[in-house]
Amino acid sequence: MTDRSRIRGGAPVGQVSQLDAVETGAVYALRLWFDGPEAQAEVWNSFASTLGPKAGRTALQALEQLFEILVRHGRRPLMRHDVACKCLGADEAFFATLIATAADGDREEAAMIASTLVRADMALFVAEPAQVFGLALKRLGMGTPQPAPGHVSAQVLH
Repeated sequence: MTDRSRIRGGAPVGQVSQLDAVETGAVYALRLWFDGPEAQAEVWNSFASTLGPKAGRTALQALEQLFEILVRHGRRPLMRHDVACKCLGADEAFFATLIATAADGDREEAAMIASTLVRADMALFVAEPAQVFGLALKRLGMGTPQPAPGHVSAQVLH
């Protein structure tokens, strides 16, 4: 594997500001989740405070299931940018599109998009938790789990 192929999923393809609210929320949730336990707590707090503990837990469980599938059955490690980065990486763009498409109820299209991130035989298993998570982002209103002031990521791509 070349150095270029290792970072391909992190290649900037746009700006987070170009995304709609659900897509933006998906990108921030992805970035925060892989930043560690404190950042994961931020995601939980955002969902629980806005949706309530029960619906927040459902959204979080869908997100956990989604990331478990992406990590275990991914075509390669999922790349992300720092929480505060304005760039949108390729993997982040696919993830955002996956969540938005699933939230709109198009599971077959969501599975097709998922096949760019996971093995083809696992793509259909991604659609359901993606839909549950995406619908929760829609219910959040603004769709963006916000990082706490002063939050610093351990890994920075940009």
